[in-house]
Amino acid sequence: MRIAITGATGMIGLRLTDFLLAQGHQMTVVTRRSSYHQPQTSVIVWDPSLNYIENGRLEGFDVIIHLAGSNVGEYWSPEYKEEILESRVQSTRLLCKALSEVASKPKLLIGASAIGFYGNHPSDKILDENSPSGEGFLADVCRQWEEATGPAAQAGIRVVRMRLGVVLSQAGGALAKMWQPFQLGIGGVLGNGQQMMSWVALDEIPYVIDYLINNDKITGAVNVVSPQAVSNAEFTKVLGQVIHRPTFLPVPAFVIRLLFGEMGQSLLLEGAHVIPRRLQESGYQFRFVDLKDALKICLT
Repeated sequence: MRIAITGATGMIGLRLTDFLLAQGHQMTVVTRRSSYHQPQTSVIVWDPSLNYIENGRLEGFDVIIHLAGSNVGEYWSPEYKEEILESRVQSTRLLCKALSEVASKPKLLIGASAIGFYGNHPSDKILDENSPSGEGFLADVCRQWEEATGPAAQAGIRVVRMRLGVVLSQAGGALAKMWQPFQLGIGGVLGNGQQMMSWVALDEIPYVIDYLINNDKITGAVNVVSPQAVSNAEFTKVLGQVIHRPTFLPVPAFVIRLLFGEMGQSLLLEGAHVIPRRLQESGYQFRFVDLKDALKICLT
């Protein structure tokens, strides 16, 4: 297939591009950098902040995968919160408007979103794709992010909105931030440890996307998380076992708020028990279900 991807230089994009190239697909990277070069790929230049994308270059693709967006794991100043929102919503609007106007439209647009859509919930409340959006900055970002795919859906393109969980990888995300203190033996439970972590192994995501590409009955929201969410306390215990380090130094909630502000509250002290109901009911078989097994692979 002819596949175009935004966010190809990010943690997920790098792994996914290699995976799809290995399957023999023709890959095009949509990027701000005209000098971007990767073997076996072509380039489309865009700049969402300038509302610019190379005219006519999106003709004839089978699949578009949209992963671009600023890193949410940085300190949330008012200016950076605006950047997080605009990097997702503006880029999605630009891309979907361009796709709606080409003569030869793609069959499928896969857009990234996140389980932040659901907001913060206690561990005994299980959420699936039919659960309503929650409250807070991340939930608002995810809502607007998903709504921005409207022009593509209205143009008859099948749209899948992946709500990604906590991605396990040593290359980035939450696990990479936790790695150093745990290695030094000063890792521990965050806050009261009861907040749920609905996780997914990085290596699972390309297989999920391949499944979505080849299953044309799936449309709309899809939770991309392992079937076995865990509390932060359980995650901490298992991570310590995998890397053979103690985990007896809890980090009080007030310290996290002091160091990281609203970002720390939302990403580290809050969570939700999310299940991948649509993937499971459609027959997808997860490769990484057990947290300990997933961490062993991620950290080797």
